[in-house]
Amino acid sequence: MYSTDECREFEMVAKTFKGLEEVLAEELRGLGAKNVEPGRRMVSFEGDLAMLYRANMCCRTALRILKPIYKFTASDPDTLYSMVKEFDWTKVLSLDKTFAIDTTAYSDEFTHSRFVTYRVKDAIVDYFKDRFGPDKRPGVRLQDADVLINVHISGERVTLSLDSSGESLHKRGYRLEQTEAPINEVLAAGIILKSGWRGDCPLVDPMCGSGTFLIEGAMIAAGIMPGIYRKRFAFEAWPDFDADLFDSIYNDESSEREPSCRIIGADISPKAIAIARANIKQAGVGRYIDLEVKAIKDWTEAPADGILVTNPPYGERIVTDDMDRLYREIGSALKHVFTGYHAWIIALREEHFNAIGLSPSVKEEVFNGALECQLREYVIFDGDYNSFRRQGGSIRHSKDADDDATRENKRERKGPRRMSDDEWRSEARRKGFGGKERRTKSDRYAPKSGRFAEKPGRRDDKRRQDSSERFDRRDRQGRHRDDERHESAPRENQENPLARRRNPEALKSITGRGPSLPPQHGENVVMRSRRGWRNSSNDSDK
Repeated sequence: MYSTDECREFEMVAKTFKGLEEVLAEELRGLGAKNVEPGRRMVSFEGDLAMLYRANMCCRTALRILKPIYKFTASDPDTLYSMVKEFDWTKVLSLDKTFAIDTTAYSDEFTHSRFVTYRVKDAIVDYFKDRFGPDKRPGVRLQDADVLINVHISGERVTLSLDSSGESLHKRGYRLEQTEAPINEVLAAGIILKSGWRGDCPLVDPMCGSGTFLIEGAMIAAGIMPGIYRKRFAFEAWPDFDADLFDSIYNDESSEREPSCRIIGADISPKAIAIARANIKQAGVGRYIDLEVKAIKDWTEAPADGILVTNPPYGERIVTDDMDRLYREIGSALKHVFTGYHAWIIALREEHFNAIGLSPSVKEEVFNGALECQLREYVIFDGDYNSFRRQGGSIRHSKDADDDATRENKRERKGPRRMSDDEWRSEARRKGFGGKERRTKSDRYAPKSGRFAEKPGRRDDKRRQDSSERFDRRDRQGRHRDDERHESAPRENQENPLARRRNPEALKSITGRGPSLPPQHGENVVMRSRRGWRNSSNDSDK
């Protein structure tokens, strides 16, 4: 079994949504994580066992926390199988445990993640069968497995990790019911944290649905850990699980506080308000939240200088009679009721944002489930823009927001410099993940030293040169023969594409002959005429 030393530091990876990487990185730094590096939909960091437990319990914008255990390169399924089988799986699995595999592949060589899952599963099972007997192996379970193995493939780079979270961390455990199109809990928390709200001013969601923004806001304001509601984490089944250490983190209430400002939610649907009320009660934050049934057009007043966050209908799963009118009503409420607010709205279609009739200060692309949406911030001020500026206000124009979004997208597409395969393997070996290079069968049996050892580059260059010369000769000879056949072929056969391949003499030798068998014992054998066989003699008798 691997080391149980809780003070030993190791690498971890926190997965998240696009656009929330920096928010998650800041959360991890606040928890004391080291070497925090945001990536694409992920943040890598280092810490000890306590940090792994704390990241699962406290990170509001993480989907899952992975612990890498093995890295290598592979260019085909057979190499993948053999490399996976080389790992010492007794470090993380035993015969009485069950396991499941989740695969993500961004590779031209591995295009089907399910096939990769099968090959990795076969390698792990065969590892145990080879060592303990043909009937000795850990079981595979799709739901509630003891050990979850994450496979990530980028090109030919393969990383195997242990999933310490189990179910996605967005499944907090407080949601009893939901409306037709609820926002993801991780995304809701990320939007609130992006807004800068920490409970020091009113928070309003005028179209609250099942209450996700309200609950996540209350947990942020009260300092409640988002993992407090979960029944279990995957790391609780690991052989090095430290129950006392986890209990000390689980029961730590030092970050909890009493919010100073109210959280207000409303919705036009009485059913949605009833669902929100049940979820809020389950989360235990009802004393911080005010709820009422109210349409957006019926708002006449709001607490001063707050933050508004909302997820209005997109017209996909929830459809109103007039979507443009709904968004015009949102714009009217912002201008006349929520003066002095910073409003954060997530929506799908550009025409809906246009119907709001305000210029955004921030535009960001985010995913709500499978839908690629936009998150926009509107700074609502009283009077005209020049008066607002004279009073010391500042707001970026929408063109500046477009330029910033374009620059941000370019930075994201560019990302950090990608390490070469050699650098990647060297880094993996330095961190104790193996970092092995793929091996083919010819590599496996090739002599490593002596007179028969292949000198790097020379033989390959000579082989490529000889091969290209052979193909050049064949190509020239083939063209020469084709030219001769073109010249000798009869003109009447030139229109038939198969004429150049026929042998006229061979065709003459078989013309007019029927089928026959070779002679036996010096006698000619004559085939019996088949029923329906027609020949010239039969035709002449008729």
